[in-house]
Amino acid sequence: MIHKFSQGDLYFLLDINSGSIHVVDEIIYKILDYYPEKEKEEVLEILSGKFKVEELNIAFDEIKELRKNGQLFTEDTYVYSPAFVNRKPVVKAMCLHVAHDCNLRCKYCFASQGDFEGTRSLMSAEVGKKSLLYLVQNSGTRKNLEVDFFGGEPLMNFEVVKELVDYGRSLEKEYNKNFRYTITTNGTLLTDEINDYINENMDNVVLSIDGRKEVNDTMRYFVNEKGTYDNIMPKFKSLVSKRGDKTYYVRGTFTKYNTDFSKDVIHMANNGFRLTSIEPVVTEAKYDYALDESDLPKIFSEYDKLAEEIINRHGTEKEFEFFHFMNDLTQGPCIIKRVSGCGAGSEYLAISPEGDIYPCHQFVGDEDFKMGNILKNNLDDSLTKQFKDANVYTKEKCKECWAKFYCSGGCHANAYNFNGDVNKPYELGCEMEKKRLECSIYIKAKTLLGGE
Repeated sequence: MIHKFSQGDLYFLLDINSGSIHVVDEIIYKILDYYPEKEKEEVLEILSGKFKVEELNIAFDEIKELRKNGQLFTEDTYVYSPAFVNRKPVVKAMCLHVAHDCNLRCKYCFASQGDFEGTRSLMSAEVGKKSLLYLVQNSGTRKNLEVDFFGGEPLMNFEVVKELVDYGRSLEKEYNKNFRYTITTNGTLLTDEINDYINENMDNVVLSIDGRKEVNDTMRYFVNEKGTYDNIMPKFKSLVSKRGDKTYYVRGTFTKYNTDFSKDVIHMANNGFRLTSIEPVVTEAKYDYALDESDLPKIFSEYDKLAEEIINRHGTEKEFEFFHFMNDLTQGPCIIKRVSGCGAGSEYLAISPEGDIYPCHQFVGDEDFKMGNILKNNLDDSLTKQFKDANVYTKEKCKECWAKFYCSGGCHANAYNFNGDVNKPYELGCEMEKKRLECSIYIKAKTLLGGE
């Protein structure tokens, strides 16, 4: 399987199964409109009016060499890989919902403004400690373990967060593990003291803001309906200015209200945030801010604008990175991740304040996906198996998709929420993911070529 596309002044050729990416000339690009379905002689006849025959023959020789070197029209070997076939998932990441409460009432919140359609509550230290202990005891030989402090707004339960960080450090020594902590915050409760703690103890921090003031304050506001931008922007700047080389992201959401979202990303970059992310809203069509297929041309155009802006700023003091363009184009060393994705329900679990176990943070509150309770130390193996077995080979739409080994089948929660089946991908998300991948490849090529 191959995929080819053009962007800017470049032509790209991807060999999906080997992961090879080639920048090619127009001749090879055009030949592959017909080859290998048509024989060489027939292709020569079709294209001889546009290109010289000797140029076409040289191009065919190059294609032949790529095939010989295993870089074009290769077979899929992942499905037979022992690492995939014989995999035994271990829990390597956990999302701790330390607060099912929030001081904001964001219009698009998938968590129902923080309570996940349940009782507003805070996680106890006991539940958190039991969760971390479960993680280390079920992580096999995996050394690095990911823990995300999530909400609602986790800073509403900050003392428990600190207690759990300390407890995790004690487990590291006992079990020879390394916790990598992340906290996701709306920023309203940040203080200098909290900023210092986060910068010292959190390997990553996700700072929620949608971009321009008018965009952010339309969707993200306090209980009294006052927007958050003026409150959080100076706090985020202060935190990031002291963060050094530790990772962070300012993360926003774009909706039908701001399909010109490249302006929001650039606004954040212009305010000194070098690591940015903005996600498409995923919600029911009944809401006036929901995205639909008619928005795709505009969304694609915005991704193109962002790609050009990143290229133009590359190597300057104004450069920035966009999370969705930061793809590992070598496909990385992990076959299982390429085929199965995030590992929700098998390698990744979410824990509610009451200790209920779910496949991921987006399933929390859905009784059909409650897998057990951490305090009772029970786990429903049937749900674990269901998620473990969901991969690009069980999803019909993924089997023939060129992006499958990059997106790994997409988000299980989005698939279920839109199609009632974790094996039926959310198609609007698929189209955006493919466009982002093309942009990331284009950016890599242009920056390696020095913008030429």
